[in-house]
Amino acid sequence: MPIKPGTMTAKGQETRQRIVAAAAQLMFERGVADTTIEDVRTLAQVSNSQVYHYFADKTALVRAVIEYQTDAVIEPQEQLFARLDTLDGLREWRNFAVARQRELNCRGGCPIASLTSQLAEHDEAARLQLSHSFARWSAGLRSGLAAMHAAGRLHPDADPEALALSLLASLQGGMLITQLNRDTRPLEVALDSTLAYIESLTVP
Repeated sequence: MPIKPGTMTAKGQETRQRIVAAAAQLMFERGVADTTIEDVRTLAQVSNSQVYHYFADKTALVRAVIEYQTDAVIEPQEQLFARLDTLDGLREWRNFAVARQRELNCRGGCPIASLTSQLAEHDEAARLQLSHSFARWSAGLRSGLAAMHAAGRLHPDADPEALALSLLASLQGGMLITQLNRDTRPLEVALDSTLAYIESLTVP
């Protein structure tokens, strides 16, 4: 039976993390279906027995990759989430998202969205896990907008939850077309349109 993360030694945790990071890289570059345990083992420089020491099968590894990619995408934004209670903070988050795509040369798109497109229609457990990932992301965006609303800087009828969903949907759609066009303009236009709408709801 695979060992549980909470019972690992520091060395065991490092080995498990290396396996998950290798799997995440391969699944992002090649896709889930085209990534084998052998591929992961080779990239992580571990034995088959080490892989199965931590993961019962590929499905368990995929679950760990979803968690890994969710943390990798959302955690760098958490400091920005704390400043989303102002228009300047929202623009800073927008600039972060655009800059990140430029760093990646507009390749790959969103790792969470990529996993969603591959898994949601045939793996219900993965779909639910990925839905939670997006809910966590939306909650981060909503926290700042809710603070803005509570401070009276947004119109009383404004809905922070709906605005957060609009931002996230604009981000995802913009990243998809940015990936296709290899150009950040679609992402910039999508985010700027949503930010302009939010600005129209602000109270002077």
